[in-house]
Amino acid sequence: MPALHSFDYGILRIVPCQERGEFVNTGVVMHCPESGFLECRVDLDEDRVRTLWPDLDLDLVRRHLEAFPRISSGNPEAGPIAHLSRRERFHWLVAPRSTILQVSPIHSGLCESPQATFEELFKRLVLSTGHR
Repeated sequence: MPALHSFDYGILRIVPCQERGEFVNTGVVMHCPESGFLECRVDLDEDRVRTLWPDLDLDLVRRHLEAFPRISSGNPEAGPIAHLSRRERFHWLVAPRSTILQVSPIHSGLCESPQATFEELFKRLVLSTGHR
């Protein structure tokens, strides 16, 4: 029987108006400490976001979104947060925020392959929610 690894993940969301309760899933952050896995991927569906919020500054949103994968990978150009341990970077990335970029509640699970599980989560939770 293959070894199972525990993992935690959060879904990155664009939430420009909390009062309306609307959001667009735009990324996934997943951490599997047993295998040293931490990954974040984002995909900004600009057409979908513009449909809901035509006046939103997408260039600003994109710049902030692009920081998430750089921090998760430990890219030195991402600033001091990127120098933290994997565990600390994951917790920083999924910390509650009151900005237009927010993270869902953290979900946990077991998997055989962290990379395959990450790919499936990203496809199911981010790419399948739009026109792709």
